[in-house]
Amino acid sequence: MREIVVHMMLSLDGYFEGPDHDLSWHLVDEELHAHFNEQLATNSTFLEGRVTYELMEEFWPTADQDPDSPPTMREFAGIWRAVPKIVFSRTLQEVGPNASLRAEVDADEIRALKQQPGGDMTLGGVDLVETFRRLDLVDQYRLYINPVVIGRGRRLFETADDPTDLELVENRRFGNGVVLLRYTVRRP
Repeated sequence: MREIVVHMMLSLDGYFEGPDHDLSWHLVDEELHAHFNEQLATNSTFLEGRVTYELMEEFWPTADQDPDSPPTMREFAGIWRAVPKIVFSRTLQEVGPNASLRAEVDADEIRALKQQPGGDMTLGGVDLVETFRRLDLVDQYRLYINPVVIGRGRRLFETADDPTDLELVENRRFGNGVVLLRYTVRRP
């Protein structure tokens, strides 16, 4: 069974982005990027909201064409193009190659996707993460805590109104000070 995994960078105080969508505080070096590539290359699907999809689609399809791009970035550009994407948006009319569009989350469709063979599915986009969490569709949280306090912006669990029981199954410190906390969702 495939699992749905939230893969998210956070500040120590729980923000995924700063004011005006600032991500400059994300500490992604070669070691961390290589780890991301290792994790994401085995995925069967990227599940993304519109904002995340547009941000990624703006840069990654051609990032490996820049000769100054580090090897890990060139590698991820290939991963991005290869992994199928499902984009959830009520405003987009079309998406790029290797992507399909959904106007809303159909929990039964997602549960059916989870039953198919293949690698895990990575979930991106804070509003989409909250929708999947509320529908009890998330299986894992792979949270990368950056050693920075940004004080304001948007929090990952800003609208959560009910508890989710989690179990810490992995932690790892990277050389740049980022800490991975990987949790699985406990279900009765």
